[in-house]
Amino acid sequence: MRRLVIAVAVVALACGGVAAVLSGRGDDPSASTRSVPASSAPMTTAPASTAAVPPARRRAPAPFPGFLLVADRGNDRALLLDGRKRILWRYPRPGRSPAMPFRYDDDTFFGPGYGTIVSNQEDQETVQVLSFPAGRLLWHYGHVDAAASARGYLNNPDDAYLLGRGRVSVADTRNCRVLVLSRSGRIVRQYGRPGVCAHDPPHLLASPNGDTPLPDGGMLISEIGGSWIDDISAAGRLRWAVQAPIAYPSDAQMLPNGRILVADYSRPGHVIVMTRRGTVVWSYGPSSGPGMLDHPSLALRLPNGLIAVNDDYRARVVLIDPRTRRIVWQYGHTDRPGRRHGYLSLPDGMDFLPAAVAASHPAIERVVRRSLLP
Repeated sequence: MRRLVIAVAVVALACGGVAAVLSGRGDDPSASTRSVPASSAPMTTAPASTAAVPPARRRAPAPFPGFLLVADRGNDRALLLDGRKRILWRYPRPGRSPAMPFRYDDDTFFGPGYGTIVSNQEDQETVQVLSFPAGRLLWHYGHVDAAASARGYLNNPDDAYLLGRGRVSVADTRNCRVLVLSRSGRIVRQYGRPGVCAHDPPHLLASPNGDTPLPDGGMLISEIGGSWIDDISAAGRLRWAVQAPIAYPSDAQMLPNGRILVADYSRPGHVIVMTRRGTVVWSYGPSSGPGMLDHPSLALRLPNGLIAVNDDYRARVVLIDPRTRRIVWQYGHTDRPGRRHGYLSLPDGMDFLPAAVAASHPAIERVVRRSLLP
């Protein structure tokens, strides 16, 4: 969310209309690009006409102008997907052992400049920084399978982000704190305190599970306890806090117009856009049927206005059109976790790589070049 402005010029030409709704800021045979209604009505697919159309032109346009980086937690891997549902990159590479264990990768985000990726392994108690696209381990913090609160340890790390100057932020959920770490592993800033889980930001936090960086250097913290969302300034001061009207606010994201996009990690799950006063101005959350969400963990607004959602327990990533409140694209087979091409298992985090950015980086462009081929 914080970097999508890079592709605005490209998107304005290709996909102008949807963005106004929220104004401001492997092939899968079971997951076509047709809309999924927000109801339990059966889905049908009309046969595609191929008369007099050259094979290279029969493809539908890509549903988003770039690539999705997905943390496929249940399969212990990260995938880069294109709009045609092809896997263009993965970590660890097939047949190769990673430099250190890479289990339960709960989130994965690009660093500044897109040459690095940070991933937190929630149940492994570690955070890793990888080079992209080479996939070299550059940095790590935490001890594998050892939860604690002493220096060098984490307890259920969530939402690790790469900040400027090589620093890393992470929500240390069960230690009820958010850390900002230096390259040397020193704690340079801490919000909250281990052993005291209560809402009094920035001094105390109630089980934080999100620490989204803001463009001005601040941070948007999501607290599971009490469903709070807090805006902390770059100087470490509380600017405002609001209780989200959902059971489990997960990984809140600030939209450019000052509204908040947040997923409700519940069943049935929801995605909402709310004001800083807690007023819901848009929502998605069918209670049943193919459009229902089951524990969605993260919602991201793409440059073309579609909302990408990790639908964890239904084993898929979906794109929702906010105008129609319908699923218009998905990767993964609904309710069928798996590892084969086209399948996911507990996808729990993602980020977006704009096409314009990929084209400007030779190493990344080589990785995604296959997406441009017929």
